[in-house]
Amino acid sequence: MHPITEKQIRTSFVNSTLRERRELTLPDDFADLDWDNLDYLGWRDRKFPNQGYVFAEIDDRLVGVIMRRSDAVVRRRAQCNWCEDVLLPNDVVFFSARRAGQAGRNGNTLGTLVCSGFECPANVRVLPPPAYEGFDREAARQQRIEALQLNVYAFVSAVLAGE
Repeated sequence: MHPITEKQIRTSFVNSTLRERRELTLPDDFADLDWDNLDYLGWRDRKFPNQGYVFAEIDDRLVGVIMRRSDAVVRRRAQCNWCEDVLLPNDVVFFSARRAGQAGRNGNTLGTLVCSGFECPANVRVLPPPAYEGFDREAARQQRIEALQLNVYAFVSAVLAGE
């Protein structure tokens, strides 16, 4: 992902109000982010813990999506729909996002199961355990990174479909 600025963040949302954009809190480590190892930028707002933000590059356009964490409790261990990691070191929760444009203003939303703190880029970069003799662990890691990029692209594109 290319480095982005606070101004780009506040102007790239497709499903937010002006008030929501003004009130968002940047992540504590924003100045130190390792952009080369991010497939998307995602974080939870420390002032509004049920609110998260996701930024992805869709067809050379930076797109920001506000997501809301569900209050429902997942009764069993869920798998993240984005990183698809089966050995997660973190929780997975349900997030929903208003669709962009008129669809979102009409109340239409889209939901997905995602790592609770948007840790997916770090999760897919962990070298997977060997599955069999001769297993190419580095190729498997690269496939996981590409799958994450496609999954995030598909979700954000679906949010944009209402635009």
